[in-house]
Amino acid sequence: MSRGEECAGVRDREIWATTERTRPGATRVALWALCAAVLALGVPWAHAAGKPQLKIWFIDVEGGQSTLFVTPEGHSLLIDTGWPGNAGRDADRIAQAAKQAGISKIDYVLLTHYHIDHTGGVPQLVAKMPVGTFIDHGPNRETGDAATEAAYEAYQKVLATGKYGHITAKVGDELPISGMKVRVVSADGVLLDKPLPGGGQPNPYCEKSEIRPPDQTENARSLGVRIVFGKLRILDLGDLTWDKERGLMCPNNLLGRVDLLVVSHHGWNQSSSPALVDGVHPRVAIMDNGARKGGSKPTVETIRAIPGLEAEYQLHHSDEAGADNPPEPFLANLQGPDTGYAIAVTADENGNISVTNQRTGATKSYPAP
Repeated sequence: MSRGEECAGVRDREIWATTERTRPGATRVALWALCAAVLALGVPWAHAAGKPQLKIWFIDVEGGQSTLFVTPEGHSLLIDTGWPGNAGRDADRIAQAAKQAGISKIDYVLLTHYHIDHTGGVPQLVAKMPVGTFIDHGPNRETGDAATEAAYEAYQKVLATGKYGHITAKVGDELPISGMKVRVVSADGVLLDKPLPGGGQPNPYCEKSEIRPPDQTENARSLGVRIVFGKLRILDLGDLTWDKERGLMCPNNLLGRVDLLVVSHHGWNQSSSPALVDGVHPRVAIMDNGARKGGSKPTVETIRAIPGLEAEYQLHHSDEAGADNPPEPFLANLQGPDTGYAIAVTADENGNISVTNQRTGATKSYPAP
């Protein structure tokens, strides 16, 4: 472990008030002094020079979702496009993340489902920058909801231009994205029925997860994926609901453990059962909530209690969670006017993770076990 990594661990332990281990013979004050000196010198936090890195941007679309993945070779995947309207705010923020990543085109856009906060931004995105191929779960199944139908119809008009590739993903598919393995684990209400590599073990956390009735909305049809980059494992299930999570996790955990969890459904209490979040056992969790959308108090508490979790980040302070929000260094956007800060992640093939809060500019390191 580098000294920058050790400092990151010390600061996280202090902030989260977990263990207070220090190096033998060093007082906490002395260790903090060492950390300050290391950081002042600009010592890298997590990754050795020359290590290929996967870069991820959790873009603030104010309680929707939009997450950009860029491989070391510059191949890109965007999961969801945020909202329509707002003078193109979400498309502008996606374009800004792409610029930071050094790309001028998004190769693949995966739409988890057709709710307006996930698919509504498609027309503005394609007007802002080039897109190669769209990936979705098939037709919209949620009729009778005007906003969902409008988002889906606008997306269909974009596809009808013939300018873009289109893939209807099925469970078990490996999506054709170079530089990382993206496996579909849920789509159109269908779930993985065989364990992925590293999965298949009995899940003891099923016992403390209540059984809930089936969700009837597009959420339950979310196109969920597990992303593998070397030894790194990432899980993004869109807005997949509590009842569907159980099908992936009980009685056996079909997904195995992950390093980075994209907290489902913006942290709303309709998702993130203990069976899922405890079972996949992430080291880092990131929630794409808004100030008044997502970030349910019970979910924040459930995420905080994941065994072995090293840190939970949120795109916003949650008004509902109140005092249960993470400390400010783990919040990209505080209470008050819209500031639009993102959370940026870099990770290498060994599973080392660094997270940058773009509001503060601070980077924290989470070395692989």
